[in-house]
Amino acid sequence: MSSRTVIRGGLVITASDEIHADVLIEDGRIAALAVPGTQNWTADRTIDATGKYVIPGGVDAHTHMELPFGGTFASDTFETGTRAAAWGGTTTIVDFAVQSVGHSLREGLDAWHAKAEGNCAIDYGFHMIVSDVNQETLKEMDLLVEEGVTSFKQFMAYPGVFYSDDGQILRAMQRSAENGGLIMMHAENGIAIDVLVEQALARGETDPRYHGEVRKALLEAEATHRTIKLAQVAGAPLYVVHVSAMEAVAELARARDEGLNVFGETCPQYLFLSTDNLAEPGFEGAKYVCSTPLRPREHQAKLWQGLRTNDLQVVSTDHCPFCFVGQKELGRGDFSKIPNGLPGVENRMDLLHQAVVDGHITRRRWIEIACATPARMFGMYPKKGTIAPGADADVVIYDPHAEQIVSAETHHMNVDYSAYEGKRLTGRVETVLSRGEPVITEREYTGRAGHGTYTPRSTCQYLN
Repeated sequence: MSSRTVIRGGLVITASDEIHADVLIEDGRIAALAVPGTQNWTADRTIDATGKYVIPGGVDAHTHMELPFGGTFASDTFETGTRAAAWGGTTTIVDFAVQSVGHSLREGLDAWHAKAEGNCAIDYGFHMIVSDVNQETLKEMDLLVEEGVTSFKQFMAYPGVFYSDDGQILRAMQRSAENGGLIMMHAENGIAIDVLVEQALARGETDPRYHGEVRKALLEAEATHRTIKLAQVAGAPLYVVHVSAMEAVAELARARDEGLNVFGETCPQYLFLSTDNLAEPGFEGAKYVCSTPLRPREHQAKLWQGLRTNDLQVVSTDHCPFCFVGQKELGRGDFSKIPNGLPGVENRMDLLHQAVVDGHITRRRWIEIACATPARMFGMYPKKGTIAPGADADVVIYDPHAEQIVSAETHHMNVDYSAYEGKRLTGRVETVLSRGEPVITEREYTGRAGHGTYTPRSTCQYLN
């Protein structure tokens, strides 16, 4: 069954180019680009993209579907989460499989394969959360890299859950220096934060806003500095996830100026939300509890600057939704019991387009930080992240003039609130193809669970 699709008349935007071109798709891949109207391609399906952008499907390299956390589970399944991702113009996610303490990496990875297989609307890969570094774990890391799980996440936060001490971090980094894997780090000094949490609760400071106050920017910066030095000792590359504080950006910039293979990711919540949200009246602030936490508004300018100067390279969502009713409410009267995480997988591409409209970034930089760089960082380029002959036909027809108001009433994530409720955005996804198959067709869902396939990855393409 051969199939051909032609997309006519759009402005094709990649990380490197903006060109008016017709796009030919054959059997799930980009076959050719041509000057508009010059080719009489025949096709089973023709899409008119006049006045629209034709962009690569987004690559969200940081999601947590069905993650067990804080006595509950993230509310999006792989089925609901990947469908919502598609609605937002994302066609590939890389989710985190979890090793539980006392168990093998393989057990964790197998469990996540079982959750995802046959349920995803779009393609997916896995990182591996390493919670228990020992000799067996280190050997398993080599095997996982060989089979396409090429990145490993560690936590300097959450003592007693995911936490690794400096010795465990160093051992894992040394191993990744040998096997080509990439260590991803949640950089916050969790030991010190736990002291501040205990002291705040003892003072009766129990509201959501204190979550942001105890998880101090200096403790993010300290952990970022420390993990950079550990990576330097190990001779390993490092990717710091969800950078939220200007002081942490400064640590990354310094390391990169020294020529180190250190990379940084931020998320839309840190670019568009702030501690003002955590301080919303009553218990409303609980909706915005995530770690690293939202920061005072003045941090936003430094994050945007970092994205422009390439001291930050990627914007992912850290999508980890918990419903306000029944889940976030677990922390009423004790902010430390509020499940950490925000919904966002559906909003990222639109929010970043708004950043283009607002003048923070260029159109090509939008595609770079949301599509091309995450694909390169995690070994999926040029299969994912661009529109070029041979690439998977993961393509979004994007209307840059359509206006929308973000709301839980209309979003497709399985969560009862929106972190961006009422926000007006310019730009909207119209049609989404995943490997040439229409998942969203002119604002109608035409995809299916099970279309998305597991994507093994090569090693980080910035190190070759």
